[in-house]
Amino acid sequence: MGPEDDPDAVARVLDELAAKGFIDEARVAESVLHRRAGRLGGARVLQELRAKGLPDEVVADAAAQLRSTELARAQAVWRRKFGQPPADAAERARQLRFLAARGFSGDVARRALGGAADDDDF
Repeated sequence: MGPEDDPDAVARVLDELAAKGFIDEARVAESVLHRRAGRLGGARVLQELRAKGLPDEVVADAAAQLRSTELARAQAVWRRKFGQPPADAAERARQLRFLAARGFSGDVARRALGGAADDDDF
């Protein structure tokens, strides 16, 4: 009798592994945040966490962590890719699309570009 004969067998094995500390959902989330948050916006990172089947409370904790650094991360991603404010409306739209494709919200992307012209570090 294999796992395909007993659908609950997989759940029992996963529960046993979690109880023994071999599977720690919080560590999985922290690993994803560490690897992906520097390059992606919150929406994309949270999508990856949900795809891994992590519980809602773990995803909610990750969302709170991401929100607190979202603008700074968007500015860093923008700076690495472009490094200078857009010269015209078409370039601005391209830069905004780039940030949106990385999972940053429209508001955060606009603020990241808006700060680009005002911030001496850019």
